[in-house]
Amino acid sequence: MGWLNPLRIAQRLHNVGLIGIGQRNAEFVLCYNQRRFYPRVDDKLITKKMAIQAGLPVPDLYAVVREEHEIEEVHEKLRDRESFVVKPAHGSGGDGILVISGKRGDKYRRSNGSFMSRDEFNHHLSNMLSGLFSLGGQPDHILIEYCVQFDPIFEHVSYKGVPDVRIISFLGYPVMAMIRLPTRLSDGKANLHQGAIGVGIDIPTGQTKRGVWNSEIIREHPDTEHSIVGLQIPRWEELLMIGAKAYELCELGYVGVDVVLDKQLGPLVLELNARPGLAIQIANGNGLLHRLRKVQELERSGQLSRDPAERVAFAKAHFPTT
Repeated sequence: MGWLNPLRIAQRLHNVGLIGIGQRNAEFVLCYNQRRFYPRVDDKLITKKMAIQAGLPVPDLYAVVREEHEIEEVHEKLRDRESFVVKPAHGSGGDGILVISGKRGDKYRRSNGSFMSRDEFNHHLSNMLSGLFSLGGQPDHILIEYCVQFDPIFEHVSYKGVPDVRIISFLGYPVMAMIRLPTRLSDGKANLHQGAIGVGIDIPTGQTKRGVWNSEIIREHPDTEHSIVGLQIPRWEELLMIGAKAYELCELGYVGVDVVLDKQLGPLVLELNARPGLAIQIANGNGLLHRLRKVQELERSGQLSRDPAERVAFAKAHFPTT
């Protein structure tokens, strides 16, 4: 029963560099993320505007809803749009997001195939405005934007949803990455806590390694049974550059960068997160701490680069998934 010795377990976790929420918050979020910059990532509309100013690609914005009386006007604005995404500006964990994939008369078809009446659609938007799906429950505003058409490489490893790539960027260095794959359980959403899969990505090559679904280590998608190992993420270098450039955009030292791959438009920035989750370590089978310490060594020695391309080159040289 020696393998259950808590001291040995703690030593093993330390050896692989696994960090917990307490250490993440104390040593990285609190120390490197200034509170005054949080609105840049907590409000998706501000993030989108800043990304456009920084020259980073984002999904087109079709409409913004700030008041109840504007909800009825939305239907006219969307009259010629077959598909679109509706999301709360201060939403978290994918809660409340509506993915509309088509229309039939006055009804909207959701990504899971079910239909919403016009009244149900209006009611959902009204709930969004009231803050039902927002951080802290505060009154919110709504973004309606382009619905990404995902790259065909993900066709057999995604269930009725759009996969996205999460990159952890520390002081502008992309230190770890995973792709999040929707499942039947997650209802087509890419959020791990709702049942999506996290698959680790090797930073140097852009190839997927192993995956985690809830707490289970997996190598095949549970719905399609296709392998999730060895996939080459398209336009990997561009994705890493976006992860690196996000530092100059938001000025937060420790941030999660979520990017989707559109089959026509390529990488598009979805959102940034000042408190990215830690399941990315399980997906990669590697801890974050050793990689974060390497960047801190650069900081202490005054060798942090201001060039995103140099930061990407450093990450590719030092952060393989082993």
